[in-house]
Amino acid sequence: MPDATIQATLAAKPAEKVGVLLANLGTPDGYTYWPMRRYLSEFLSDQRVIDYPKWKWQPVLQLIILSIRPFSSGAAYKSIWNHDQGESPLLTITKDQTAKMAKTMKARYGDQVMVDFCMRYGNPSTRSKVRAMIDAGCTKILFLPLYPQYAGATSGTANDEFFRSLMDEAWQPAARTVSAYFDHPAYIDALAASIETAYASMETRPDILVCSYHGMPDRYEQQGDPYHRQCQQTTLLLQERLSWGDNEIVTTFQSKFGPEKWLKPYTVDHVATLAKQGKKNIAVVAPAFSADCIETLEEINEEIRESFEHAGGESFSYIPCLNDGDAHIAALSAVVEENLQGWLD
Repeated sequence: MPDATIQATLAAKPAEKVGVLLANLGTPDGYTYWPMRRYLSEFLSDQRVIDYPKWKWQPVLQLIILSIRPFSSGAAYKSIWNHDQGESPLLTITKDQTAKMAKTMKARYGDQVMVDFCMRYGNPSTRSKVRAMIDAGCTKILFLPLYPQYAGATSGTANDEFFRSLMDEAWQPAARTVSAYFDHPAYIDALAASIETAYASMETRPDILVCSYHGMPDRYEQQGDPYHRQCQQTTLLLQERLSWGDNEIVTTFQSKFGPEKWLKPYTVDHVATLAKQGKKNIAVVAPAFSADCIETLEEINEEIRESFEHAGGESFSYIPCLNDGDAHIAALSAVVEENLQGWLD
């Protein structure tokens, strides 16, 4: 007969399950100076994001940029903040996505799967959620960066943090990461359906759809990052799915930071050019973002809109991200189920 102590230990051990951990970029805890400074310091200190030598970059970041930027960034966050829940829209939406994913996974796998989310920067941290999954009995973890297109500064650094978190564990669960799903049919279908729905509700059909992706330095592409190519492929697949002509859709890049040359055309400049060329009615969608955030709600809907209107544009329509829409959750669930094969069938 087994020793009673051993029996008690085995009985106390949680049932084995598979963890599905969703990961997004991150969010400050608040929009005042110090929460913004902490968040920006963590984000802009990541060498996947800014790869300058630390001895050169950190003095500039800590002494100059972080003395000023938390005020302007904080004001931008305040303009979009979810004041009812005391958090950023990105956090609210990611929570809602996770809840719906958990419901979908439970219907498919019962209690065999645990779904949660983490942020690369800020809270909840990747480390805390990896630890929570292990404590809950997850012997396998599937890690899903919520970026349709791969970039070292998004998916790459999220994966880095996931593996660093595993390095802290005395016992490591089996681990898988989900690759970019920029060309997954369910994702393209969900994106196309959101555009068709938006267009159907507009009084005037836009002259062109601007697919605005987050930018990155040209240099990163030259070093082998596939992001630019994957963005172009997403637009092409979307165009094919919508059965549109070349003059109805365009790829641009936003959020340029610093003095380097970034991927072009820049959205903020290109929308002004479109207005001057006579395209007075445009729509903008952000296919690289899985949830609306500061770059879409503030940058696109305010700064980029203003650039278009100032150049003579008349009608500017922003089409929201897929967020926690049913088609998006179904697409993400399809990606997850494909990646769970062999673990759960």
